Amino acid sequence: MSIQKQFEQIGGHFINPAREISVKLKDIHAFIFDWDGVFNNGQKSNPDGSPFSEADSMGINMLRFSYWLKHNKLPFVAIVTGENNLTARNFAKREHLNAVLLKAKDKGEAIKKLADINGFSLDQTAFIFDDILDLSAAEICNLSFCVKRNASPLFKEFILNNGLCDYISANQGGENAVREVTELLIGLNGNFDETVKKRMEYKNDYENYISLRNSIEPEF
Repeated sequence: MSIQKQFEQIGGHFINPAREISVKLKDIHAFIFDWDGVFNNGQKSNPDGSPFSEADSMGINMLRFSYWLKHNKLPFVAIVTGENNLTARNFAKREHLNAVLLKAKDKGEAIKKLADINGFSLDQTAFIFDDILDLSAAEICNLSFCVKRNASPLFKEFILNNGLCDYISANQGGENAVREVTELLIGLNGNFDETVKKRMEYKNDYENYISLRNSIEPEF
């Protein structure tokens, strides 16, 4: 069964065909994630911010390993959030992401700034998002993936009518939508089985990758 059919079976919505996303993905070197509504359902009950799932964390790690196996270097991975989110900061430290941009009210400008500082272009950028304040970034990135929200049918229609993303997830924020999108990206990289098997071995390639990954200290 094709990757597109597998993800359509769980409810994923391909705005652009998987084969077109796969072609674009070959030139992607930066993966930027929104936080609220992507890693969680957007609810907040304390000043530390909103939570994340270990399943999503594994997805991002495997996406980075998949990229490393394919390109022999690490991708740039960052979180861009509109709030001063302590949980996002701690997640980035634990996972050794490249950067976290906090209190980003204009996410399009925020991603342009990250690209300029870190030497990648918008054509080399994929963005994972969920809501209206993210659209200025979704519009300018080469690949964009929207996390579904059942409560926002008009927002979904707007995205579809304006061509503002390539894929809408089957799962909502807080339901491992990040894992879904990262598995899709690894699958479209063409090395899902290799990535999982080498992680299972936990030696040689994975040891080299994790040592390099863990040398990264995120910028805030």
